[in-house]
Amino acid sequence: MRRSTYLKLAINILVHSKIRSWLTIIGIVIGVGSVVTIMALSDSMTADMEDRLADLDLTLVIISPGYTRAMSGFGGGFGGGGSSSDAELTDKDIMAIKLVENIDYIYGQIAGSGLEVYFMGETADLSVTGVDPQVWQYTVTYELESGRLLETTDNNVVVIGYRIAHEMYDQEIGLNRILTIEGRSCRVVGILAEGESDRAIIMPIDSAVDIIDDAEPDVYDSIVVKADDMENVETVVADIEEKLMISRHVMNEDDRDFSVSDSLSMAESFSEMMSSFAIFLGAIAGVSLVVGSVGIANTMFTSVLEKTKEIGTMKAIGAKNKDIMMIFLFNSALVGFVGGVLGIILSLVLTSMLPFLGISMVRSSMGMPVAPDLMLLGISIAVVIGVLSGVIPAYNASKMKPVDALRYE
Repeated sequence: MRRSTYLKLAINILVHSKIRSWLTIIGIVIGVGSVVTIMALSDSMTADMEDRLADLDLTLVIISPGYTRAMSGFGGGFGGGGSSSDAELTDKDIMAIKLVENIDYIYGQIAGSGLEVYFMGETADLSVTGVDPQVWQYTVTYELESGRLLETTDNNVVVIGYRIAHEMYDQEIGLNRILTIEGRSCRVVGILAEGESDRAIIMPIDSAVDIIDDAEPDVYDSIVVKADDMENVETVVADIEEKLMISRHVMNEDDRDFSVSDSLSMAESFSEMMSSFAIFLGAIAGVSLVVGSVGIANTMFTSVLEKTKEIGTMKAIGAKNKDIMMIFLFNSALVGFVGGVLGIILSLVLTSMLPFLGISMVRSSMGMPVAPDLMLLGISIAVVIGVLSGVIPAYNASKMKPVDALRYE
């Protein structure tokens, strides 16, 4: 027989067993739709993370006061505090860290929250970060909407985030406008581009010390270090920990009162976490494919029984074992193909709805695209499952003896 004949007979079997076949196909649809949707979501999240990491300086290391074992397991909690409320970072710590090799820049910074920021008759409670303007501009990768970053000679000036400039107050804040922060007038010299720390207010640390309560000169909330190369980050982190333990007279790790974290380790941790999450969800969705394959096998066994007399007739008029086997294999492959196509359609519907369901980690507010190769993979998996599930029933059908098949009731 020709392949076109196999296909026609397979379609005929599918059409004349509608309810059972379509119930089987639904299982494949759910399985393929779930797997493809999860893989598309994983791809989108990975691409989004790669975009974010591309803008992140992976050579930065943050030293924070306080230490707990829980924090150390996650790289110290990037920029976070610790367990010792009395611990402080001072110029002495900066001097100790300067002895570490493979460091380009180092500076201390302070932060204050809930500060009263006044502009044109309106007041908002915002956070302020004080940095060393001589070094800070070389350790950040911010893009500017307008203006400039802080410079060495700056005093009582600020760089603000996009949302503060355009959304926080009724009137937009432009360059050289004056903000009053806790009673001190500060001129806006730079506005960060949208998405670049939108709610940030950054100013020289000397000015911030006078504004932030409990802030003291030469005492820092964190110390920022920029390694000279990404490959040296791990070594720099280890050396910083060693130098600080010596300078702070810490004899063992349990007594540590500081934490060292780096953006590279955090990025790698997030990447591994997302990969594991995608595999876990994919495995759950894969259960639907297993259930679907069992359904196809069951359908094929039933079809063989229903078509026993027809099998006997075909063999009596000259059909070979191979012909019988190929007819039923085409039928099972067809069930898988139809389920795969409908599963892709279901996946396209689901991915287009994700933004409206509140899932924000997608590439576009209009929906998340499903790559063509992912669609082809989904259909291929469904067809393969269909063929594998139909092998045994098809083989059994091909081995039937014409006389026994014709006498079957």
